Amino acid sequence: MNPYLSSGTKDVYAASMVIEPLAGFDDTGTIIPKLVTEIPTVENGGISADLTTITWKLIPGLKWSDGSPVTADDAVFTAQYCMDPAGGCAELSKYDGVKTVEAVDASTIKVTFTGPKTNPYTAFVGALAPLLQKAQFEKCLGAAAPTCTDQNNMPIGTGPFMVTGFTVNDTVQMSANPNYRDPAKPAFATALIKGGGDAESSARAVMETGEFDYAWNTQIPPDSQASMTAAGKGEFVVAFGTSVERIEINMTDPSAEWPEGERSTAKHPHPILSDIKVRTALSMAIDRQILSDVGYGAGGKPTCNVVPAPEVYVSADNTGCLKQDLEGAKKLLDEAGWIPGADGIREKGGKKLHLLYQTTVNPVRQDFQALIKDWWTSIGVDVELKAIDPGVFFGGDAGSPDTFQKFYADVEMFTNNFDGTDPETYLAQYLCAKAPSPANQWQGENMNRYCDPAYDKMMGEFSSTRDPAQRAAMAKTMNDMVTKDTMTVIPLVHRGTLSAHSNALGGVKINAWDSEMWNAADWFRVK
Repeated sequence: MNPYLSSGTKDVYAASMVIEPLAGFDDTGTIIPKLVTEIPTVENGGISADLTTITWKLIPGLKWSDGSPVTADDAVFTAQYCMDPAGGCAELSKYDGVKTVEAVDASTIKVTFTGPKTNPYTAFVGALAPLLQKAQFEKCLGAAAPTCTDQNNMPIGTGPFMVTGFTVNDTVQMSANPNYRDPAKPAFATALIKGGGDAESSARAVMETGEFDYAWNTQIPPDSQASMTAAGKGEFVVAFGTSVERIEINMTDPSAEWPEGERSTAKHPHPILSDIKVRTALSMAIDRQILSDVGYGAGGKPTCNVVPAPEVYVSADNTGCLKQDLEGAKKLLDEAGWIPGADGIREKGGKKLHLLYQTTVNPVRQDFQALIKDWWTSIGVDVELKAIDPGVFFGGDAGSPDTFQKFYADVEMFTNNFDGTDPETYLAQYLCAKAPSPANQWQGENMNRYCDPAYDKMMGEFSSTRDPAQRAAMAKTMNDMVTKDTMTVIPLVHRGTLSAHSNALGGVKINAWDSEMWNAADWFRVK
């Protein structure tokens, strides 16, 4: 329930019902105030003319769920918490470029940046960057952050609900926040979140059995969607935002031959995948249109980009991956020195071209694994498949070998996206310093350990570039750097956000730009 210690969307969404940012995004992608009186702009004086500061004003009388006042000191502390280098903050990119956070007075928060910030709506904005209560978390700074089990599982918040019970990888029990800023909300006295399991059973619990009211991320085949809808108990809702199902290439060696502190770290480059010809061949062998048709139907579009939206940031010329080329892939592997053996599997220097390919337990992802394994096998790659419980894969547990942050595999597949409509913090995930490692509690967003000083330099320039056209061009360049130029990320499908809700649940507005639970306070029972 603490997004700062988990990169898993499931954790962020659940937490958003309890802990909130100063501002968020509505279902159109428009920034909206949550804990503040208005959105700061240059015009209203909330953002300085030189774009180096942004000042937020808290709603008067705002309270935490325990009845204590929310103050600017809580924001100062939250920034300190995430920016502590020993804390392993999973959302550190939200605070990139922040020089200081000050409490001007009890209700005024001033954020000063290291230079002009074209997009100042990063720190404290969106479900990835909520406010933490200083009184609850003040003993959880730095290396102590992941040890604060009670605080991380049951945070005190300002949202419509508060946590009353938490069972790891199972359930979160909630009750209405008695100190919520709108006394008429929420409409529900309690809420129960059930975790674990798989997408199909989650969708069935809403669409067929009626056991639950809402199922997030119902990533199931189109034919299953149709049969469940026919039951007449609920509906699937979809919105296209920035979600991309992709394969991340491990640029480091995950071999168990290395000590725990050295596996999947920059100390050891990957013995096979460090070669761009191999990475490119893997991408060329994939038929993305088939994947999209099989997995999503109208809810998916083949893509070569990690930034698929908004349109102004989309690299429209990056389309080379859309056509499958098995013969071209074989030729590249030949050039890289990987020659087919007697069994058809390629070899080089006595080593087989073997890859461990991991993802979560999910019917669509297992379909994708099977199809991609067939294509890769046809070009001479020996592929081993692994499916991990999503609660573990996305859980962020530093002690688990199966998280997507540790990446103890050669390639892994999942979906990633960014909140809002500006890709700055999203693109920042590929900075060298964002790689998960033992030094940061195995947190960080740079799963594949991509590291290019030129990319880091452009990212620094991007954050201070004011000209919209130049900014868009730079975003496209960085998108291309991690995709077609280096193939360290292999985008597959631009996914619509597909979820299911009961016909008895009203007020739902699917949101592809922030937490899907962004307006849970407005949900109600249809009579």
